[in-house]
Amino acid sequence: MPELTSPPDLRPSRRTAALGVLAGPLAAAPVVAGGLAACGSSPPAYRALPGNGDWLNATPLGPDDLLGKVVLVNFWTYTCINSLRPLPYVRTWAERYRDRGLVVLGVHTPEFSFEHELPRVRTAVEQLGVRYPVVTDNSFRIWNSFRNNAWPGFYILDAEGRLRHQRLGEGDYDTSERVIQQLIAAAGRSRVDDPILPIAGGGVQAAPDWEDLGSPETYVGHAKAERFAGPGSLRADVARAYEAPARLPLNEWSLAGRWVVRPEYAEVAEPSGAIAFRFHARDLHLVMGPGADNQPIRFRVQLDGAEPGADHGFDITPGGQGKVREARMYQLVRQADPVRDRTCTIQFLGAGPRAYCFTFG
Repeated sequence: MPELTSPPDLRPSRRTAALGVLAGPLAAAPVVAGGLAACGSSPPAYRALPGNGDWLNATPLGPDDLLGKVVLVNFWTYTCINSLRPLPYVRTWAERYRDRGLVVLGVHTPEFSFEHELPRVRTAVEQLGVRYPVVTDNSFRIWNSFRNNAWPGFYILDAEGRLRHQRLGEGDYDTSERVIQQLIAAAGRSRVDDPILPIAGGGVQAAPDWEDLGSPETYVGHAKAERFAGPGSLRADVARAYEAPARLPLNEWSLAGRWVVRPEYAEVAEPSGAIAFRFHARDLHLVMGPGADNQPIRFRVQLDGAEPGADHGFDITPGGQGKVREARMYQLVRQADPVRDRTCTIQFLGAGPRAYCFTFG
């Protein structure tokens, strides 16, 4: 079993916030959620965890609800593939240890503008099967109080509210579960000797294929766009006709047809606009939204100029047909073995859809 230690220096995960938040170690001091906690007779190192967001699946949790419990705080956002793949573990821990003194608190801190909207977050929480408490953190107050700097972030507090373990990014789930078990036992709740077993996720929540993951997360909006392949360059905030290059290099992307490239996204200005990416990974995802009028728009996916067939993702048919109905992450490709370099082209059959970010798995 791992030794409980003070938190190590933070290291960014693959999905790092571009908010100017500096990472640094947190002291092992009490942290309590749900508004500013009254210090009273609390020790000087007591940290209040400010929060003024909306709560889902629970009434607001305060100090009396959390002190005496082991608390797992998970920073996440619903369009982030790195936040989605750990959910099978977090859901399982919430259920497995709930009656033995664990409280799981999901802190939904948004990356894109549409993720601030409570109805969208509520829908995502329901669709993802999240049953534990979730608090929205649109102002980044909770994020900043933990000096978090990446999605996902995990922080485990003991029964006295002291931070005992933290991790940024996916993986090392066995260690986190062992820490939860140790802290429950240390609190005198019960003996915990459950075996640490693999937890499998399905669909977009399946574990990534790290060995064949050769493509990086790539933003489309001009504020953070990288690796755009011409001819020409991106034009910010004006409608422009783009042409796809004759050959797309690995890990570069292109536009075809008329688009308006905004800071967060590129918007299809006329029907038949297309976006393409040459990638090396088992899975290709694209964060998309239907546009300002929220009208569903059909799209068609091709791999190397053909229907994807058995390589289709969760959100399209083998023939490559799909529809943008809501703003979220869409899985467009899941390659069958062997994984190889492919060019994925998404053609939209109407104007309005917005493309935000490619991610891979």
